[in-house]
Amino acid sequence: GSAKQGRDRKFQAILPLRGKILNVEKARYEKLLASNEILTLITALGTGIGKGSGGDDFNADKLRYHRIIIMTDADVDGAHIRTLLLTFFYRQMPELVERGHVYIAQPPLYKVKLGKEEQYLKDGHELDAYLLKVALKDAKLETGVAGAAVLQGDALEALARQYVLATHVVERMSNWMDVEALRAMANGLELDLDTLEAAETSALGLKRALHDAEVSAEFDARMDKHILRISRIQHGNVKSSVISADFVHGADYEALSTAGRTFKGLVGVDAVIRRGEGERQKEAKVSDFRQAMAWLMAQAESAVGRQRYKGLGEMNPQQLWETTMDPGVRRLLKVQIDDAIEADRVFTMLMGDEVEPRREFIESNALRAANIDV
Repeated sequence: GSAKQGRDRKFQAILPLRGKILNVEKARYEKLLASNEILTLITALGTGIGKGSGGDDFNADKLRYHRIIIMTDADVDGAHIRTLLLTFFYRQMPELVERGHVYIAQPPLYKVKLGKEEQYLKDGHELDAYLLKVALKDAKLETGVAGAAVLQGDALEALARQYVLATHVVERMSNWMDVEALRAMANGLELDLDTLEAAETSALGLKRALHDAEVSAEFDARMDKHILRISRIQHGNVKSSVISADFVHGADYEALSTAGRTFKGLVGVDAVIRRGEGERQKEAKVSDFRQAMAWLMAQAESAVGRQRYKGLGEMNPQQLWETTMDPGVRRLLKVQIDDAIEADRVFTMLMGDEVEPRREFIESNALRAANIDV
């Protein structure tokens, strides 16, 4: 409704699809042509469908619109509908994808308000960047270390970005690695798994940094490398996670290690973080850089009003035009086929009849999944 009202009628048309369309990967051709939603879509595009001797054969040159933009809600159901539509275009009208006619709209997830200023933000990453910018405005950190300068401006921003990078690594890796161990690395704990002796020393150091956990150095014969195994008792069961040599030599560990080296000894016990100017200035005592950043981000959170858009219907027509439909400011993802063989394999595996390959995919990627509705 709001999309129909918000569009520019001179060159934009809206085709509402009610609910989820047929999964064409599983359906027979006769069933596909019996679906009202798919017939309506084919008629609206004007290209016809299929290959045969009839007059309604697919003809990409008859396409009525230059861009076909898929616009769905920013939730799991919206992602499912988008996937079903992409399956339809890939299997039944691949030439439209190859010619670059299919796009995915990128409606903003957030609207933020600071004072009288309002701004739309695409996703959580943009929201985090915006909150960090607000948090650092007129902020200064008196480190409490003798002879050290007050941290503010570009210097404070560079340290804050390094802290945020390490925090994101901890959040992302905590799905399958011990979160307390990750934080210990971010606090400066160094690990070395190149030799058995170094791995055993690292295991002792890590165990001292953790609470209620056992840490052992082991040799993984399958990978021919040393690992650290962290074991905890949870609800009567042993929960184990592994730190591998590959992780210790990788970019994520480097980000944590660099943060640990940078922030170690940076802030003294008498440190003070301040934000704002004049009568509006606020301050707090902190003992490390993490506390300073947590206080600054809490101040930014309280100052910024935030609205999250889960569905397109939550925006009025004017907002939908300004954020998602106006060609001057909208963001679109162009759907492209970079690897036709891989694309075919993924569609067959995730949308096809056979359950077992899909089950294996889900099991092997379960810990990396996000935005799951339970």
